[in-house]
Amino acid sequence: MRTVDFAPLLRSSIGFENLNRLVDFATRGGDEVYPPYNIEKVGDGSYRISMAVAGFSQDELDLTVQENVLIVVGRASDNADQGDRQFIHRGIAKRAFERRFQLAYTIKVTGAGYENGLLNISLVREVPEHKKPRRISIDGAAPTTIAATPQQDEREAA
Repeated sequence: MRTVDFAPLLRSSIGFENLNRLVDFATRGGDEVYPPYNIEKVGDGSYRISMAVAGFSQDELDLTVQENVLIVVGRASDNADQGDRQFIHRGIAKRAFERRFQLAYTIKVTGAGYENGLLNISLVREVPEHKKPRRISIDGAAPTTIAATPQQDEREAA
């Protein structure tokens, strides 16, 4: 019997589980394996995407949020590799990429940092005031009763 791996469904969505969109992302195949990344929950309503972008400088990376989609683009500049350097083996991949993350409407990107070859993107869940749970008080007054009509009294007696 075949088992179904749901990990690809949860990989590129943060803050909601919309099955139709997740299935669409999962059926694209294995073309989205570079660069590797982690999504972690760092606090109550706070998330971080850590993306391994070794070899890229901050100028070669671009982050954009458009209609609840976070787009991370890396463009390798050719002039940085030219010069007196001759590679015998080149194991650090530095190829152009575009990675998209579907965000829930309550998830906002609050910042990004670049340190030790990792691009860290900070996210936070901001629930609008009208969507937050609120306590409804119960009025302490006795419920009002409706007086029965004479016709209802006769039916109940029968």
